[in-house]
Amino acid sequence: MIYRVEGIVIRSMDYGEGNKIITLFSKEVGKVSVMARGAKKVKSRHAAAVQPFTHGYYTFFKGGSMGTLNDAEIIDSFHTLREELKLAAYCSYLTELTDRMLEDQEAHGFLFEQLKAAFQSMAEGKDADILVHIYEMKMLAFAGYSPELMQCVSCGEPSGEMVFSVSMGGILCGRCKAKDARAHVLSGGLLKLLRLFEKLDIRRLGQTDVKEQTKLQLKTLIRAYLDTHIGLQLKSRNFLEQMEKYGI
Repeated sequence: MIYRVEGIVIRSMDYGEGNKIITLFSKEVGKVSVMARGAKKVKSRHAAAVQPFTHGYYTFFKGGSMGTLNDAEIIDSFHTLREELKLAAYCSYLTELTDRMLEDQEAHGFLFEQLKAAFQSMAEGKDADILVHIYEMKMLAFAGYSPELMQCVSCGEPSGEMVFSVSMGGILCGRCKAKDARAHVLSGGLLKLLRLFEKLDIRRLGQTDVKEQTKLQLKTLIRAYLDTHIGLQLKSRNFLEQMEKYGI
């Protein structure tokens, strides 16, 4: 069967002397692996279209578990995201997270639009840290692990002093906070951001102005939550953490 999809290259690997296997995250059929014959060669007409993060229209034949690329039309190469180390690291993290959390050939139109918007926003110079955290919240929601942010996860109390329990999956009120001695104290501003990220469509994100200390708290909280409830070991995240360790 011949497919023509709007897709983003979320993984690209060499295969044999001249070929590449790409994983596309497509709007129409979700995640799919496609063989691009000869694409490793510099003069190949597909060489640019199989680069990581590339957004385009891809036509391929699929008769078994893997498709064969027939044609590709680039919409946006996002070459600037590959050229800057930190942006490339962020995008690699988003694509690896997507690749690891999605099953093959399950359409997720909204998630596709969120990933595309995240790349477009990074290319426009919007805050990459914030974009990453919003997308992480979207992936948690997709997996069914959204944290409880509106009321106490233990007793249901909607107001009062709030702390965030990673292990229990959400906020705790003043009466219940003793149930998790490791719970993170939340400022009102931090809680508002978490609630906003959960609901916000990345396509509607404007310019942001979030303090570095607040971004550090967000990163610590969300990473701990992902580790506890999703538990993926990602090479791209390890690389990001090494960059952060050495101040890159």
